[in-house]
Amino acid sequence: MKNALGRHILCEAYGCDPKVLDDRNMVESLMVEAALVAGAEVREVAFHQFSPQGVSGVVVISESHLTIHTWPELGYAAIDVFTCGDTVDPWKALEYLTQGFRAQNRACSEIKRGVMQHEMVKIS
Repeated sequence: MKNALGRHILCEAYGCDPKVLDDRNMVESLMVEAALVAGAEVREVAFHQFSPQGVSGVVVISESHLTIHTWPELGYAAIDVFTCGDTVDPWKALEYLTQGFRAQNRACSEIKRGVMQHEMVKIS
């Protein structure tokens, strides 16, 4: 990763299994395992089950974070994977997650973070 501190992937996962998306323990387990599959070092984990449905959570990794927000009633999950350095592959995490959620479709985009060659605009 040249000239950037990190890679941030935003993923829209559609057609997911609603039962998986509404199971806090399953979502947490998949997210932690995805971080490990990608080669990350897990530091902290925090997840919340909403009523009547949905899960949100974060896996803090030494290399940054993975986050998720689910809408089981729509079979939809919004997933972010942000990694710094060259040792963690965020796409491996996303492959693992979209398979685990049984997503039928996904739309992902990668953003380079901390690109140092950009012209800076001073904020006053």
